[in-house]
Amino acid sequence: MRRNTQPVSLSCEVLGVSTSGCHEYRRRSGTPAQPGKRIGNDTLLVHIRAVHTESRGEYGWPRVWKQLLINGIRVGKERERRLMHDHGIKARGKRKFKATTDSNHSMPVAPNRLARGFAPAAPNTAWTSDVTYIATDEGWLYLAVILDLFNREVVGWSMKRHMRQDQQP
Repeated sequence: MRRNTQPVSLSCEVLGVSTSGCHEYRRRSGTPAQPGKRIGNDTLLVHIRAVHTESRGEYGWPRVWKQLLINGIRVGKERERRLMHDHGIKARGKRKFKATTDSNHSMPVAPNRLARGFAPAAPNTAWTSDVTYIATDEGWLYLAVILDLFNREVVGWSMKRHMRQDQQP
């Protein structure tokens, strides 16, 4: 097939069509629409679940739809959104804020024996501790660590799924 030597814009002006319409027609005529080649709902659902699982449940329908397009699966937003809704596939919600410190209490406060003296002269004269919260896919983990301030050595630690004090008999 011989290409025209005139610019596309001139040909479109003579024919009375838009240049964008001409380019769209050329794009479509290269790969004609094939009825019956639409991806089925069951197959699409497998792809949706795969993308959702890859994101560990963090993606909602807009991000799943974008990832499907990136993967080469052309599907309408509403169809994908409806399939996710109908099959109960949704983004994992954000975790709620959990208050872990309550300074307004009537309990006695321990005296400050270090008075900001964080550099003791000998080991085992000053220890400090802290609790940190680690978010995991299965929930919170609580890590309590005790440090010797002399050499910053870990004296002891404990990790639990709860922050309750163990009861000694």
